[in-house]
Amino acid sequence: MASKKKFSESDTSRIIEMAWEDRTSLDAILRVYGLNESNLKLLMKKELKPRSYTLWRERMKNSNLRHESLRPEGITRAFCPQQYKHKK
Repeated sequence: MASKKKFSESDTSRIIEMAWEDRTSLDAILRVYGLNESNLKLLMKKELKPRSYTLWRERMKNSNLRHESLRPEGITRAFCPQQYKHKK
């Protein structure tokens, strides 16, 4: 069943960004945005160009980091510490 949840443009952009990141697990996207893997695929298919969606799916299939339970010990965060720059 497709998710009925509507996301703002900025949330949609962030979900896509997270989905492309190697460090972000599908479990993190589920926790933050409530999108399970099936609904994430639907959102990505709707929002991306067909070729981009195909490339993303291939990348997902070949990644052992997509589910937290499959990650090597020590990889626990969903983003790199340098990812979010803070103004001083």
